[in-house]
Amino acid sequence: MTSPPVRVYLGEALARYGFGRGHPFGNDRLAAFEAEFRRRGLDERVERHPPVEGTRAQAALFHTAAYLDFLQARSREGVGFLDGGDTPVFPGIWEAALTVVGTVCHAVDALVDGNCRCAFVPIAGLHHARRDAAAGFCAVNDCGVAIERLLRLNVTPVAYVDIDAHHGDGVFYAFEADPRVVNLDFHEDGRFLYPGTGDATETGVGAGRGFKLNVPLPPGADDTLFHRLWPAAQSFLERNAPRFVILQAGADGIAGDPITHLALSPRVHQRVARTLAGLGVPVLALGGGGYHRRNLARAWNIVVETLAGTA
Repeated sequence: MTSPPVRVYLGEALARYGFGRGHPFGNDRLAAFEAEFRRRGLDERVERHPPVEGTRAQAALFHTAAYLDFLQARSREGVGFLDGGDTPVFPGIWEAALTVVGTVCHAVDALVDGNCRCAFVPIAGLHHARRDAAAGFCAVNDCGVAIERLLRLNVTPVAYVDIDAHHGDGVFYAFEADPRVVNLDFHEDGRFLYPGTGDATETGVGAGRGFKLNVPLPPGADDTLFHRLWPAAQSFLERNAPRFVILQAGADGIAGDPITHLALSPRVHQRVARTLAGLGVPVLALGGGGYHRRNLARAWNIVVETLAGTA
């Protein structure tokens, strides 16, 4: 029996990573995705897998020991913030963050081993956390952990494609000098949105120069502009011939998101996912941002449908 081409990780353990009712990154985001997942009949077309508990050793692939000690201690205290005020602490944030990390690592290994062709983890893509600090709702950086896992397995080059409205600074700067990591990031111009980085002139440093492509979009950018810019980005990816692709499929660039200023539609997610699936290599998609529940449900599910070849 052949393995289903797409695996989706679903379960309440993933929903524990969230900051409560009223917060943009609330715990209800997974339920919004799953309700639409069921409505579209995707339960019948893709493989479901439960979340996987992670380990400190997995998180340590990317993060410093001192930061992990800090995160674990703050998790026990259960109050305050991990950073200057963006990332609240809640009791058990350590365990919740490790579940994100463990699930993403499980997906990486399943893809490398050929147990599936594509995988999607909805509560993941925490791309702002640095090696030594939390940032922007991100207690850990599962994207960075996944990349480090792939580098250790010598699955290179790996392409990291980020279409979240916010620049994936935690990933970009961690690997900006590494030519094995091809970074493509579409985001709202940092002059108008957190974290204020990702200028088009940032193309990597040292040996990594030329392997990074930042595409800042002006506030109000719509599908027409995106589709005009995408062919050059696609050529950039094809030229670098990745052996594995990670997609951070943030939905906060869709019109109506409460904390960003772009005006894209889920058709952008469909086009990007179709391009990546067409590269013929394993694709790991991560939910990322998105704070309008209907938007994220539509965008993430169209990624799953497209990777499964049904959209």
